[in-house]
Amino acid sequence: MAISLPLAILAAAVLIAINETGHSRSMAALSSMAQVQQTRSGVTQLLQHMLDAETGQRGYLLTGDARYLEPYESATSVIAQNLDALRGLYLQHPRELELFAELSRNVQRKLAEMDVSVRLRKQGHEDAWKFVLSTDVGQEHMNAIREQSAQLLQAALLRQAAGEAQITQALQLSRIGIALVAMVGLLAFYMYLRQTRRLQAVDQRVQEDLQRERDLLGQQVKERTASLAELATHLQEVRERERGHLARELHDELGALLTAAKLDVARLKSRLGADSPDAQQRIQHLTDTLNSGIALKRRIIEDLRPSSLTNLGLVTSLEILAREFGERSVLSVTTSLEPVELDEAAQLTVYRLVQESLTNIGKYARAQQVHVSVQNYGNHVTVEVEDDGQGFDTSRTAPAASHGLAGMRHRVEAAGGRLTIHSTAGQGTRISATLPLRTQVPRADA
Repeated sequence: MAISLPLAILAAAVLIAINETGHSRSMAALSSMAQVQQTRSGVTQLLQHMLDAETGQRGYLLTGDARYLEPYESATSVIAQNLDALRGLYLQHPRELELFAELSRNVQRKLAEMDVSVRLRKQGHEDAWKFVLSTDVGQEHMNAIREQSAQLLQAALLRQAAGEAQITQALQLSRIGIALVAMVGLLAFYMYLRQTRRLQAVDQRVQEDLQRERDLLGQQVKERTASLAELATHLQEVRERERGHLARELHDELGALLTAAKLDVARLKSRLGADSPDAQQRIQHLTDTLNSGIALKRRIIEDLRPSSLTNLGLVTSLEILAREFGERSVLSVTTSLEPVELDEAAQLTVYRLVQESLTNIGKYARAQQVHVSVQNYGNHVTVEVEDDGQGFDTSRTAPAASHGLAGMRHRVEAAGGRLTIHSTAGQGTRISATLPLRTQVPRADA
């Protein structure tokens, strides 16, 4: 591009210069040829007028008839004008101007000789005009006029040939110049195409490199996403295992301690008599405290690992979860639960989804009514939790809530399902999950 463009501009400039040069030279040659034509015409007219004048003069001398004087006088009256016009045409040509000066002198001499003979004939001097006529002076002048006119015509022909040669040279130069410029233009066009192909090849290589980098980055993103998904799934499994282990520890160890303490308190209460009302009151308070601790232990265990899910099934567990949430939050919670056959992992996913949704409703929704539904469509299950709370903008979720929603989404997608969240500010929220329906996997200890 850096070479072809200046080369194309140079070719255009050379073409314009050649065209202007050829045009100016051709115009000059045409002007010179037009002047040559005027010169030839003027010399030819001068020679013709001299012949007419000589013919009229000789006819009058021989016959004495005045009618012969008309062509003589007509010719001599315009000869002076012819000479003046020719003198102006020869001013730019010094050599021809000298020859024309000699021609003009001979013309004047011839006119003087003819004028003398005509005046003598008019005056009746027969011997005198015959003597003048018999001399060769007039013939010599006329021959000189003819010879000099022929030389001037020949010079005009040479100038005309030079003009034609100049025009031919200008045309030839234009042809050669146009051919050279055309070749230069083709060379510039070839270089432009070559550079364009190189640029296209470079651009294609750059695009290919970028595509390879995009593919590599895409593959790395996919691998990293899959790795993160596996890690998140593993962390959830570890979390559930830890929850299960902690629930078993609380049930076995703490449950046994609380139960033993409650039995000891009951034995102490039975041994104390009615005469110790203060001790009876404190033992009763201790009993109530142990019952509250046992209830708290049971609720913590249910939160960590719902035993109802294993013992009573998904539907019953969700009913218990909804009822207990309604009692704690003083909300109207309704359920519409259809029996479904899901494996243990999918049941836990549904339970955690509903549990996390109810927790978010209790924290952020400011709702009055909540509805939980599970619908069985034969090949998939739909779980929905809907409230009439204040809603939120899904594109501007609070960080704490967004982590919970992201966790729910990952649980559902890890189980092969899809989670959708519909919410509008002031119009409540609906969380819906669709899970594939698979046959429940038998437990290992069944």
